[in-house]
Amino acid sequence: MGASSSTVSNLTASIQRHLSKIVVAPSFAASLFFVYGFILWTGYMSFSKSRMLPVWDWAGLRQYERLWQMERWHVAIENLLIFGGLFIVTCLIIGCLLAVLLDQRIRAEGALRTIFLYPMALSFIVTGTVWKWLLNPGLGLESMMHDLGWASFKFDWLVNSDMAIYTVVIAAVWQASGFIMAMFLAALRGVDQDIIRAAYMDGASLPRIYFGIIIPSIRPVFLSAIVVLAHLAVKSFDLVIALTGGGPGYSSDLPATFMYTMAFQRNQLGIGAASAMMMLATVMAIIVPYLYSELRGGKKNG
Repeated sequence: MGASSSTVSNLTASIQRHLSKIVVAPSFAASLFFVYGFILWTGYMSFSKSRMLPVWDWAGLRQYERLWQMERWHVAIENLLIFGGLFIVTCLIIGCLLAVLLDQRIRAEGALRTIFLYPMALSFIVTGTVWKWLLNPGLGLESMMHDLGWASFKFDWLVNSDMAIYTVVIAAVWQASGFIMAMFLAALRGVDQDIIRAAYMDGASLPRIYFGIIIPSIRPVFLSAIVVLAHLAVKSFDLVIALTGGGPGYSSDLPATFMYTMAFQRNQLGIGAASAMMMLATVMAIIVPYLYSELRGGKKNG
């Protein structure tokens, strides 16, 4: 009887010690299969002869060669460079300026912070749909200006193949700037106030304090913001679909919309998989150096 009680007690103690692992195990196994398993599957498909349906025959780099020979893929890459560059730089500038403004302890700071952060609470589908209405020449901004008597006003970027990608930039900046502002504001509030008071006592002006002391001290936040924004830019899909649909034609295509079109609309599964792996490589090229710098910095501090 005593041995039986001891066995039950040991089993209970063992379960309690490993309870957290037992609870997490199903989620971990599901993530391992549905995330990393499908990444490996997509990678293999990119080296296969797959078209409409998966084919396991090895084709080497054939799908990648076909991918880089497609004009539409080059348009998507060019659009990514335009969109990503403008999106990141504009969000950093606006976010930093808004954070500096709110850091002055102005009135209604809480209300303004909520207003600036509100767009981030919306889905990209909602954002794209709203901006599609606003920028539609027939019923949005252009129509309103015409109704007000400004007949010569023209803003047809949404239907202009040369300018459509810039409408995606406008909508994305509107949504993400508030989040970047929150990152910078949190960093600004964490700056040592004694250094700022000492600068004030030395007669430094407010702009000089910000540009010479405060902003340089929050450089790691800039790096984090760039990584977050670059990741959003590379995987942008729903915003483009809701706002421009990749058009006119495919003039506002991004790699994510290209991949979806090829894999699920054009029955080119192999090319879609190859474009997905190129996107993954781009994200890894952004994330890995960032993680390396963070881990290296943590070891130095430790």
